[in-house]
Amino acid sequence: MDRSTVHRHRWKILAVLCMSLVLIGLDNLILNLALPKIQTDLGSSSTEMQWIVDSYTLAFGGLLLLCGSLADRFGRRRLLMAGMVLFLTFSLAAAFSTDSTTLIAVRAAMGAGAAMIMPATLAIIKDVFPAEEQAKAIGIWAGTAALGVPLGPVVGGLLLDHFWWGSVFLINAPVVVVALVGGALLIPESRNRDRSGSLDLLGALLSAAGLAALVYGLVEASRNGWTDGITLVSLAVSVTLLFGFAFWERHTPFPMLSPELLRDKRFSGSALAITAISFGMFGALFVLTQYLQFVLAHEPLEAGLRLLPIATMIVGAPLSPRLVERIGLKAVVALGLSLITAALLLTAGAGTDSEPRILWSLAFFGLGMGLAMPAAADAMLAAAPSGQSGAGSAVTDASMQVGGALGIAVIGSVLSTSYRDALPALDKMPAEAADAASDSVGAAGGVAAEIGGERGSQLLTAAHEAFVEGLGDAMLIGAGATALGVVAALLVLPRKAARKPPAVGTDTTPDGADTGTGLTASGAARREAARPT
Repeated sequence: MDRSTVHRHRWKILAVLCMSLVLIGLDNLILNLALPKIQTDLGSSSTEMQWIVDSYTLAFGGLLLLCGSLADRFGRRRLLMAGMVLFLTFSLAAAFSTDSTTLIAVRAAMGAGAAMIMPATLAIIKDVFPAEEQAKAIGIWAGTAALGVPLGPVVGGLLLDHFWWGSVFLINAPVVVVALVGGALLIPESRNRDRSGSLDLLGALLSAAGLAALVYGLVEASRNGWTDGITLVSLAVSVTLLFGFAFWERHTPFPMLSPELLRDKRFSGSALAITAISFGMFGALFVLTQYLQFVLAHEPLEAGLRLLPIATMIVGAPLSPRLVERIGLKAVVALGLSLITAALLLTAGAGTDSEPRILWSLAFFGLGMGLAMPAAADAMLAAAPSGQSGAGSAVTDASMQVGGALGIAVIGSVLSTSYRDALPALDKMPAEAADAASDSVGAAGGVAAEIGGERGSQLLTAAHEAFVEGLGDAMLIGAGATALGVVAALLVLPRKAARKPPAVGTDTTPDGADTGTGLTASGAARREAARPT
């Protein structure tokens, strides 16, 4: 496919990439609504229920950097298409699973497919769009990636109201089929043209194992606390492996990820900003989904609809590249993170009946994320050499995954501790009931329903008040983390998001004539001529 044809169809290509990305955003939350029905039908234990969710996260987070590197070497479209086929195949297998072990295994395979899809989408955007349009395209990409967050509970609620739990996986099928056809017809192949060196197998192993251990440790922290032995060992192993990865990349002649890239302030500063954004987003949604359902007593579909104000990110994302041009990268990312911090502080003041406050905070959060996320992601993509755009994109995605896992672990831990501390003494209740009520506000609601009468009502009121106190503490911690993100943006990020000249080493045509930036030769020359010295 010649470059003029690719340029003409670039927005259609972006639509195909966004369709594949929506799947990942939907799948992150839609399953949570189906867990009660899965537990009933499959007889899953509490541990199996946790792994049905976490096996996906573990495979996804652990394989991102490896898949990004493979995309650079063997072809980004090829890896994207393979990832979608894998995701589709195991979505169908998940829908018709008959036991928990099978479902856990196929969920892990779905996570591997998602890890192949996500970094390839950003790398293809860099290949297809000229430099002056990349920020706009990434703004749309970021908005689409986050759109699955509020849509997940809405779609899940609708499906579960009318069909069995497997329907939450079947919804993936038509989307993947359309994206596969569109990808086959429209998306050009691109890869690192310089494949003279050997594949960095040790680097691949260290990165995959290190990220997997990190995500596993954060998952365990959210379940069992930060002092749990498995948590501490997992985090220690992850730190050791990731330091080993960084050391190896500095000394191997053919690194997966250029060490100079991590010293680029645009790249490292933007990675910190994306981590802070994801920390706040996933942590806040973890708390708010419980608040809407257990404290305000909304059904899953109603709760999902009330998360839709976060869709203001669709307003912020197109504004982001224009603001970067006017006031600079540093200011836009700091502004977006400041809005997110304000939203978390607003949420921290919620009471047992503060729905309008929550809706406003979600709207501010979405706007802030829409401004900051595209600007940071575009800066990271611009900093990465064209030959390593897949690996660079994978670091962007890994920052999102690690930030999200860390947000759920930290904010979930603070919420649980504060909730238990704020709950009145339950020594007049049976030990088993008291333990259940102290575990979570949802369990307390179940105990209150069993007790009934005035005592049940008093327990429910006390649990709601304790949860709200825990919510306040958790959101203050979240606001502190995003405020640190503001400071990091101001201190680390450069004022301008200056782009590097197009790098050689990417082949998008049979004869390898293109540089991999998505520009024609004359466009590349104009860009080089316009680049500040």
